[in-house]
Amino acid sequence: MRFIRSLLLMVYFAVYTVPYACACFIAFPFISAEKRYWIAAYWCKSSIVVMRYLNGIHYRIEGMENLPKGPAVLLSKHQSAWETLAFPALMPRPLCYVFKRELLFVPFFGWTMGMLKMVHIDRRQGKDAFASVERQGRERMAEGAWVIMFPEGTRTRVGQQGKYMSGGARFACAAGAPVVPIAHNAGHVWPRKSFLKYAGIVTMSIGCPLDTTGFTPEEVNLRVERWIETEMRRIDPDSYGPADRFVAETESESKSHGAATGL
Repeated sequence: MRFIRSLLLMVYFAVYTVPYACACFIAFPFISAEKRYWIAAYWCKSSIVVMRYLNGIHYRIEGMENLPKGPAVLLSKHQSAWETLAFPALMPRPLCYVFKRELLFVPFFGWTMGMLKMVHIDRRQGKDAFASVERQGRERMAEGAWVIMFPEGTRTRVGQQGKYMSGGARFACAAGAPVVPIAHNAGHVWPRKSFLKYAGIVTMSIGCPLDTTGFTPEEVNLRVERWIETEMRRIDPDSYGPADRFVAETESESKSHGAATGL
């Protein structure tokens, strides 16, 4: 039954996405950028509703009140494709994803993304790529959007931790914007590189904004990593065992700090 439901979801995406994208191509040249975004976000909203009833994938959000009223950079755990769909559907402001330029050439999905105000990374620019990201990101935030990135870069398996890259923290520091860390356990319902979807409840936890003023990108990145990974072990404790690297490193740092302070 799980296989059938997962197959039906793929059929839904194929049947629904193509005409929806075609309708976007026709309408987008005649409407504002903000309306374009919310039309695209509706595709995400309808998709997570379908997953709820077809695949039994539900969600709950903790810390929604922590989202700031002004500019911000959202840095999230990345376990699944679910959060990529869910964030535009659930966040109260337009989101500006930072993604590789090559995705623009993905039929229908990429073509539609190309008509939205996102941040495209062209790695052929080398050292100038970040300057382009910073310029585009500042413009989007000035227009009222939040910039969102996945510090781990790629999806990680449940119970695992990827290397947190400092690009998002670097951008936030350069833009003078606070960072909002987000943890979730969506990998349980839509595992990395898995065709099968599993019924369950995704818990998404939104942390308090972290001020970047006076901090280096490396310091901000470390604070983000510590908050997200600590929160992951709270919302999904069964996925992390006693040999967990993060717990071991945190305990070692605590002991070193205690020895240094005489506590």
